[in-house]
Amino acid sequence: MKKICILGAGSWGTALSILLAGNGHQVSVWSIDPEEVLMLNDYREQRDKLPGVIVPSSIEFTTNMQSAIDGAEIVVCAVPSPFVRSTMKSASEYIVGGTIVVDVAKGIEEHTDKTMTTIIEEECPQARVGILSGPSHAEEVGRRIPTTIVAGSKERAVAETIQDVFMNDVFRVYTSPDVIGIELGGSLKNVIALAAGMVDGLGFGDNTKAALMTRGIAEMSRLVIAMGGHMETLAGLSGIGDLIVTCTSKHSRNRNAGYLMGQGKTYQEAMDEVKMVVEGVYSAKSALALGKKYNVSLPIVEAVNEVLFDGADAREVSMKLLMRDRTAESENLQWNE
Repeated sequence: MKKICILGAGSWGTALSILLAGNGHQVSVWSIDPEEVLMLNDYREQRDKLPGVIVPSSIEFTTNMQSAIDGAEIVVCAVPSPFVRSTMKSASEYIVGGTIVVDVAKGIEEHTDKTMTTIIEEECPQARVGILSGPSHAEEVGRRIPTTIVAGSKERAVAETIQDVFMNDVFRVYTSPDVIGIELGGSLKNVIALAAGMVDGLGFGDNTKAALMTRGIAEMSRLVIAMGGHMETLAGLSGIGDLIVTCTSKHSRNRNAGYLMGQGKTYQEAMDEVKMVVEGVYSAKSALALGKKYNVSLPIVEAVNEVLFDGADAREVSMKLLMRDRTAESENLQWNE
């Protein structure tokens, strides 16, 4: 049994707390919101974001970060990606050297274009950092619906510790050393999912969505490889796997926000209606900036940015994507002539 602290009591933090407590670990959960902590302690249910899922009485919820972290061997960072830096800056004071910090937020930081593990390493240099990512909606993990995911770290021992702590009969965990591939896969698929939602909102069909997802994974792969990641990762759980579930699931906040934008709402109106942080909105600008930095073509990401921030019409942007100059599907394949 390990003592584990989860930073963030939203849907994902709550679902993971239930999973870890079920695995026999001592779990404490910190939230910045006193009303959220009161709700979870009184009702043992995340009524706003994970209704109907009962939280075991053994899990402690608190607004006191120091008491939540004190003695923890593993700290899980489960706050939305825009708040990872500020949260880890505060948490670093209480995290002792050698503690494993597991990032489960998916995103790229605006203005710096840095990944979440990079931010954690900067703010908490004494920690050993890992990541947990893949096709895993909290609504299903909290209900013990079979899920498979990947644990990544630069250190094999850290990835294997995460695997051992989280894995059970309905939550299978693989390991990987490709941290940048895992992180970019988990971040970029949110941007593609916004586009997939727009496709649905515009009333297009399965052909269109399949094309968008396929070309989306091509864009993701180009950038991941340019930044030192591996194609095997994009062909796995944190690439194609996460892309499929985020582009198609009723639980996907990115797909749902895109759907509303496809119907004519602004991104702010869409986020207000979804009532959760839509991380693809925050990653879109950074993804485009990384594409320019590494000289990688990302037409779908560019189109999403036009709709989000330039006031472009989703239907017109879709037509512009279809009418781009002719090209080969894969530049690496050559004719035998």
